[in-house]
Amino acid sequence: MFTRRLFLKAGGVALVTVGVGGGPGFITRAALAATGTSATASRRRKVLVTIFQRGAMDGLAAVPPIDAAALKTLRPRLATSGARAEGERALLDLQTGFGLHPAFEPLLPMWKDKRLAIVHAVGSPDPTRSHFDAQDFMETGTPGRKGTPDGWLNRAVGLLGHDGSPFRAVALTPALPRSLYGDEPAIAVTDLADFKVQLPGADRTAAAAGHGFEALYGQTSQELLHDTGGETFKAVHMLSAAEIERYRPAAGAEYPPTALGNALRQIAILVKSGVGIEIAFAESGGWDTHVQQGPSFARQARDLAQSIQAFWTDLGPFQDQVVLTTMTEFGRTVRENGSGGTDHGHGSCMFVLGNKVDGGKVHGTFPGLEEGALYDGRDLPVTTDFRAVFCELAGKHLGVKEDAKLFPDWTGGRVALIKA
Repeated sequence: MFTRRLFLKAGGVALVTVGVGGGPGFITRAALAATGTSATASRRRKVLVTIFQRGAMDGLAAVPPIDAAALKTLRPRLATSGARAEGERALLDLQTGFGLHPAFEPLLPMWKDKRLAIVHAVGSPDPTRSHFDAQDFMETGTPGRKGTPDGWLNRAVGLLGHDGSPFRAVALTPALPRSLYGDEPAIAVTDLADFKVQLPGADRTAAAAGHGFEALYGQTSQELLHDTGGETFKAVHMLSAAEIERYRPAAGAEYPPTALGNALRQIAILVKSGVGIEIAFAESGGWDTHVQQGPSFARQARDLAQSIQAFWTDLGPFQDQVVLTTMTEFGRTVRENGSGGTDHGHGSCMFVLGNKVDGGKVHGTFPGLEEGALYDGRDLPVTTDFRAVFCELAGKHLGVKEDAKLFPDWTGGRVALIKA
């Protein structure tokens, strides 16, 4: 099935991603033959990696205030079940008045190195408790407004102010996420080794015999790229399926055998290969913890933390190019429910990782958990709009300067997360 149609800006060739076998190495051979592009510019590109925790992560389970008597009263079972799921290990003291759930322990070294920051009581100002609506609002960046045609990550690509590789915005997901909808080229693919492009109508040419787009390369790169105008490919080489199979992560990078681990492994390949990636998207499901939250939360948290740790280790000297952030549509209720879980809430927390991140800190305003401080008398309030975080990362890391175009109708300020 087609996952995304890619149109070169100046017209001419349209590239289509399809979920069948093959490798894209020939694209660069064609592009380099036609343009003489070198890898240097692509390798210097900054990359924003986003992980959507779908289902609504419980920010109070992830990063609880250590001495909050109210939380222990409101969550008599959950206060201990998470630790039991982790072999009776206690919360990890962040020395900030907050603790870290023990399943997130792989993130602790990055916290201690002041590369990892947490933004608490963050989320959408819209009061919806619908997963679908809240995810849509976060991905479009327009809370409360349905029907926005494009996503904030796609708008960020358009505001970067330079041409880029067709692989500048990639989602390691089965379908293109809402945040990458829009006019700018974006790709969704679950396995780089199974990635292939075809010309429209190629089924009537060599592709019908199983040769695909690469056979058309024989028509000469000039003909293949004809009429593409100023569009240039910034990649030195696109990985072939065989090269992807041969890839070995850096020493000490042990990705868990999960969908998220595989996605971040492939993002690391794209970053390290210099193919011009600037926006990467991955997702982690299973955070809708209505029943027996302790074990399921610990399982998801461990996968997230191990995957991020492996990715960061794997990047090695490429870490300076990358900032990674998590996001989730909303948080969970402060009070546990009768099934040992929590229900749809409001505020949650985000993790932000990077060498220039103002790390080792819990950013934002945490209002406390007393009854008078709760949203609707039941939830952690949203004191930091998620757009304040995204504007900071897109602005100081990627260089997007026009906050009002990135997030229309929003006039708030940024959260100071990136050091000058």
